[in-house]
Amino acid sequence: MRSDPSENGGLFVGRRPGTAPVHFRALPKRGSAMRQRFDDSLAGLLVAAITVISLLCWGPIPLACLWVGSQVNYLSGSVSVGLLFSFVALFALLFGALALMRRLDNAWILVRRAAGHDQRTGVLGRVFAITAVVCALVFTFWFLVIHGPGQTVTSGGGGTG
Repeated sequence: MRSDPSENGGLFVGRRPGTAPVHFRALPKRGSAMRQRFDDSLAGLLVAAITVISLLCWGPIPLACLWVGSQVNYLSGSVSVGLLFSFVALFALLFGALALMRRLDNAWILVRRAAGHDQRTGVLGRVFAITAVVCALVFTFWFLVIHGPGQTVTSGGGGTG
């Protein structure tokens, strides 16, 4: 037999258990044209939600965690406790946002399939990469043009006096 380990050098070359192709008794019925348009619209809303949550990961969530950490620092009088709280909050919120985006991405795949598209992969990776590039460009523009690098000779007007 071809999949016998003694004949193929000990390597398992057959299909892994549970990975056989799915066979339907009959093809699933397609929805009406109106239902497919509704599903396409719902898929667009899901992509918009993923995009908004992804944008939150690059600015508002880290800033909110720093602000909360500064409040904890003020209330406790300990910088270490404020930093620890900031990092724990950042960790929890970023991973919570990623988990939520993954669930929305799985829902997007299902909705796209319901709309009649042969959707096999999600959109989360592309959306996250695009928002990362856009936010990096916006930050670079803000840092170099709006905020400005400052004076190179003196800063703060600390001249002679």
